[in-house]
Amino acid sequence: MHSHDDDPVKRMDASDIATLLEVMRRLRDPDTGCPWDREQTFATIAPYTIEEAYEVLDAIERGDMADLREELGDLLLQVVFHARMAEEEGHFAFPDVVRAIVEKLIFRHPHVFGSAEERGQVAPDFWEAAKERERAAKSGSEAQEDATPPSLMDDVALALPALMRAQKLQKRAARAGFDWPDATGVAGKIAEEARELAEAAAGMQQQAVEEELGDLLFSVVNLARHLKVDPEVALRRANDKFARRFRHMEQQARQQGHDLADLSPAQQDALWQQAKQAD
Repeated sequence: MHSHDDDPVKRMDASDIATLLEVMRRLRDPDTGCPWDREQTFATIAPYTIEEAYEVLDAIERGDMADLREELGDLLLQVVFHARMAEEEGHFAFPDVVRAIVEKLIFRHPHVFGSAEERGQVAPDFWEAAKERERAAKSGSEAQEDATPPSLMDDVALALPALMRAQKLQKRAARAGFDWPDATGVAGKIAEEARELAEAAAGMQQQAVEEELGDLLFSVVNLARHLKVDPEVALRRANDKFARRFRHMEQQARQQGHDLADLSPAQQDALWQQAKQAD
């Protein structure tokens, strides 16, 4: 016999996706749900969705499988949360999300799910070719007679982190042959952009400084692409390295009885060099 406070959801299989969907439905219930969950919207939840994706990446880079399991659950919750809000508004529901990705995967992998002739025949760049067919079909279904022809720049999401979006835009352009032949030309472009930035800064032209700095960053992403380095990963690791070395500086300063902020630039530089050697 169950007590009066033994909620039925607690007796459901916690490993079943249906249980998670029911928990989310209950959390969003307008009468008995959680006040915080009820007031959320697509816009307020979106930052958490991005954050959870980066938490997954962090767990992978640390090789922490227990943490990865937990972070994947947090990311899955984001999908369920968005799907629940969409269902409440009559747009679509979680099964529609699952159906869409299943159909997309089957469509993009004819060498696995296609006819006997297609199976095993993996064409070069098959993934991009499949996405190109999808874009063309989508454009065709939405196009009008006077519509602008589709562009390779279409569907590169504006909300992507800037480094990632720059990389995707450059890859699209390269597919049309608009690209540097090798990394040497890109390195020269970086030097050119750095000179233009210095000139803008010397002239105290703030708008020009911002524009030239953006050009410089865009060129650095281009160099990373040619060197087959993910700029987001490279910068994240540089951030971690800087933070690690800075903590070492703080620790050494405290051991000497000082606050890091009170040291002279020369003393701080000496601690920085020690941190680099200890790293």
